[in-house]
Amino acid sequence: MDLYTIPVKNVRGVGTQKTEELLLIGIQTVAQLIEYYPFRYEDYQLRDLTEVKNGEKITVQGTIYSEPLLQMYGKTKSRLTCKVVVENFFVTAVWFNRHFLKDKLKLGQEIILTGKWDQGRRHLSVSESEFPGQGTTRIGTLQPVYSVAGPITQQWMRKTMMQAFSQFGEMIEENLPQDLKLKHNFLPRKQAIYHIHHPVDITEGKHARARVVYEEFFFFQLKIQAYRALSRSKAEGSAFAVDLPAVRAFVRALPFVLTDSQKHVIGEIMHDLQQPYSMNRLLQGDVGSGKTIVAAVALFAVIRTGAQGALMVPTEILAEQHYRSLTRLFEPYGISVGLLTGSLTERIRRGIISSLQTGELQILIGTHALIQEDVYFHNLGLVVIDEQHRFGVQQRSILRRKGLHPDVLTMTATPIPRTLAITAYGDMDVSSLRELPKGRKPIRTYSVNHNMLERVLGFISREVLAGRQAYLICPLIEESEKVDVQNAMDLHAQLTQHFPDFRVGLLHGRLPTVEKDHVMREFSENKIQVLVSTTVIEVGVDVPNATIMVVYDAQRFGLSQLHQLRGRVGRGEHASYCILIAEAKSEVSKERLKVMTETNDGFEIARRDLELRGPGDYFGTKQSGLPEFRLADLVSDFEVLELARDDVAELLMRTDFWTGLEYLAFRQFLQREQIFGEGLID
Repeated sequence: MDLYTIPVKNVRGVGTQKTEELLLIGIQTVAQLIEYYPFRYEDYQLRDLTEVKNGEKITVQGTIYSEPLLQMYGKTKSRLTCKVVVENFFVTAVWFNRHFLKDKLKLGQEIILTGKWDQGRRHLSVSESEFPGQGTTRIGTLQPVYSVAGPITQQWMRKTMMQAFSQFGEMIEENLPQDLKLKHNFLPRKQAIYHIHHPVDITEGKHARARVVYEEFFFFQLKIQAYRALSRSKAEGSAFAVDLPAVRAFVRALPFVLTDSQKHVIGEIMHDLQQPYSMNRLLQGDVGSGKTIVAAVALFAVIRTGAQGALMVPTEILAEQHYRSLTRLFEPYGISVGLLTGSLTERIRRGIISSLQTGELQILIGTHALIQEDVYFHNLGLVVIDEQHRFGVQQRSILRRKGLHPDVLTMTATPIPRTLAITAYGDMDVSSLRELPKGRKPIRTYSVNHNMLERVLGFISREVLAGRQAYLICPLIEESEKVDVQNAMDLHAQLTQHFPDFRVGLLHGRLPTVEKDHVMREFSENKIQVLVSTTVIEVGVDVPNATIMVVYDAQRFGLSQLHQLRGRVGRGEHASYCILIAEAKSEVSKERLKVMTETNDGFEIARRDLELRGPGDYFGTKQSGLPEFRLADLVSDFEVLELARDDVAELLMRTDFWTGLEYLAFRQFLQREQIFGEGLID
């Protein structure tokens, strides 16, 4: 037996009742108990009062100087006070609802107090107290604090954890390769886990934690990288004979110069296309970073080999935009481009599908219409999916199955920090466009409160009279009794009156698709000058003439969403502005608005958003797919994650990892995790 199979009831002091209570917090085995790490520590190390800040929690030792005074409030509430001499200061110790301590407080008695320090009044609100010499003392220690529930107390958990170590500590086995342990100077596993639960000081606790955090990331990376290595070894996919001189000539003929970032990513894609496995690459880049032209180069390379390409986008407007731009780009090379959307007539649709099946049509651009059952390709070689988060896993999978293991390039304008890309998209290679093309003007962003509204509307009026256009975004479609925020319908009615000489449009998610497309088309043609909308315009709208983005009640939006909305302007030659109208009350809301006014960098914004929200909320808890680490934190430990990733990559390249006896335990781990599928290895 090992610790992962020994029931927790085998720990002395854990009876039937406590076994059931531990089950509620996910503990069934001794291993799960020992690996149930504290989330913080209570610091009982003595502090000098002259160094303590107001409101801090401290532990002090002193002598009782006055008789305790007890005040009762009703039958159960009480306030107990007495003077204590600490260092050369008189301190008033205050206990709430601890009236039973009155008889224990004796003049001249030594006492240890832990509580919140009120510097002005020299009061200590006592949370814990003990008397030296009366049993064990916590003074001078760091005590672990666990996430407990129900009848399980911190004291019981600490005692039970010590008992588990006493009984089963010798069974804790080393689980990292010896060379990696030595390389990083890690503590032995048994020692590291013990010191996480019982550190002598902060330094020792950090050293122990570093070992266990690395271990968690190491095994996660081992799973995803072994899966990828084995998938590729099956050689599913086509190795395209890419005509690199023709691709270079195509790039040189573009009417603009690619950024270094674009050139680097194109190089990565060209390498993938020539491999015998299916490319599965995520291209993330900020709004306006030039993802589309990178996809166009990839499509050109594949079409030149005789295969076909598909580009799936979330909206008809975006599909039409891509169709127009790619048709212009590919026309001189005789490459045919088709458009398939839900609003086509049946006759036109049948003609497109027919030419697709014969191979006459080389590139098909469309919405969800691409994944309908009767859409067949002659030889689909490359699938490009724009704004990949708008499509479900199943929808993306259906499009991939339209070809025989086609290469896949997914794109997103919602960049995520590299640490999360490594984790959330473990089965994908991640490329990032970090530069914006030259000449793109930064968008000036301002945060204002509602009493500035008249000035904002005056600014919009001046811009529209100069020939520009404006977006105004609301968090709600219509008025709600539950929240007092601006809604699109009311604002549209108000602005229609306020701007009698301009045409004001309304766009929201409840409108039929045909009507939404009609409104957007009129806005893109400047038949509508001011567009009131909900976040339905967050992606897929390219109107170079729009120069103002106003977001009402901006405190209700996440950072990445605000940045995406801001990205709808600044697409043309004119200076652009983003105005956030907000009444931020919470510190998080204030910080979001501050970040938006300080930077236009989507990657920096994604990093700050992750810090403010945490990884679970960042992705949306249900669909995140993020692993639950016991101790590791994706935000603060990202350097350790990258370290573990690089170590695992190096390990998997060794022949002896797959055959050597010293790595047998790791191969057995992968077998248990079903990484090998049906193919067992010795």
